[in-house]
Amino acid sequence: MPYASIDELESALAGASYLPDRGLSTALYLSLKLEKPLLLEGEAGVGKTEAAKAIATALGARLIRLQCYEGLDVAHAVYEWNYARQLLHIRAAQEGTVDEAELFGPEFLIRRPLLEALEAEEPVVLLIDEIDRADEEFEAFLLEVLSDFQITVPELGTISAKQRPYVILTSNRTRELHDALKRRCLFHWIGHPSLEREIEIVKLRVPGVPERLAAEAAAFVAELRLLDLQKPPGLAETIDWARALTALGTQELDVENVSATLGSVLKYHEDLLSVRDEALAGLVASARGR
Repeated sequence: MPYASIDELESALAGASYLPDRGLSTALYLSLKLEKPLLLEGEAGVGKTEAAKAIATALGARLIRLQCYEGLDVAHAVYEWNYARQLLHIRAAQEGTVDEAELFGPEFLIRRPLLEALEAEEPVVLLIDEIDRADEEFEAFLLEVLSDFQITVPELGTISAKQRPYVILTSNRTRELHDALKRRCLFHWIGHPSLEREIEIVKLRVPGVPERLAAEAAAFVAELRLLDLQKPPGLAETIDWARALTALGTQELDVENVSATLGSVLKYHEDLLSVRDEALAGLVASARGR
């Protein structure tokens, strides 16, 4: 365990430009201390994936990321055989230029993220990103990996972790995960940060942002989240917007610069239409007057 306290871990994460609240810091610390996978759930853009990147930086570990999607299977997540190389080896053996050898040996194995993480000899953070997008069959397959940190390859047998990777799973909760998977993990829900913390995060993540602009942008986005939008903006959108405004040399919000850059914050046409004219002017005035 590289950190003796939650405070030490928080300092290391701040050095990696990540400012978690105390609840998330505690979850990350306990996950490290207990060597137990951590499941992070929350709306898109609240910093779940960034938490995994930051903890990898804080630990000096390599980040291995498995991006989940519908239809994800073992060949793309764990391993597949290099059939082209096997075919070349068969031809070479027939011509007598190489000895006949086992065609399903480790040298013919293409390692995908899960197997790569188990076989790593150096410290590794395994990020299983957006597990809720994968099929339930793949979620069930993960149970062996997260229970025993091993994978069975029929042709080679069981491959166990050389050293246990630190595992973070993320979910946007587009569907409910099975209890069996949740039981193998610690759990933490990441919500939107408080306004004060969001301002501090923007100042940390956007070098050169004017302090007034950081405060007004965070306040404006906080007001947007109270509206009935198809996709309320997350922290990631606040950071992207602050970067865009800073790149344009903006010092503070006004109706003109907000209207021109609102596509950095709202990603649905219907949401953009609902925030204009008097509504937009009111939001700007509220953000400037806080």
